[in-house]
Amino acid sequence: MPKMKTKKSAAKRFKLTGTGKLKRNKAFKSHILTKKSTKRKRNLRQATTTDLTNVKVMKKILPYL
Repeated sequence: MPKMKTKKSAAKRFKLTGTGKLKRNKAFKSHILTKKSTKRKRNLRQATTTDLTNVKVMKKILPYL
């Protein structure tokens, strides 16, 4: 059986926390920032955990994470 390949695009976007959860950065922070409030932009800076509905798929495409 050959080794499984990691999806490199996903590997660059997700990290594993100490408790085994997947950490990700929030979207919508790259452009069109003038219409977004300061509070909204500040909250977009913080990382968050991946939704539980997506974790099963993410673990499959990131087998060695």
